[in-house]
Amino acid sequence: MDVETVGEVRVAILPARVDATSAGDVEGGFTQLLEAGARSLVVDFGGTEYVSSAGLRVFLAVLKSLEKSDGRIVLCGMQPFVADVFAISGFSALFEIAAAREDALALFA
Repeated sequence: MDVETVGEVRVAILPARVDATSAGDVEGGFTQLLEAGARSLVVDFGGTEYVSSAGLRVFLAVLKSLEKSDGRIVLCGMQPFVADVFAISGFSALFEIAAAREDALALFA
């Protein structure tokens, strides 16, 4: 997972797949961000083609952690399959979701 900084917002750029194989690495990346004090996160799914239940668990854990510290997470750039996974699982109701990274960043302005 790559991370960029835009002002006070950390933008996490996810790998092509967030599944049982990669979820641990993605979770570790988010843990480092949160432990470093990040409270404003944008998660860019633009290059992500697949998310499994293991990936969903990571995003839920990040959401809960941010809620405890008055933080905020916005997801963006979801490919159709990934958007369907979030919708079917009910996760799209839990997260703020923007169409593009620029839209997500604008929510923090």
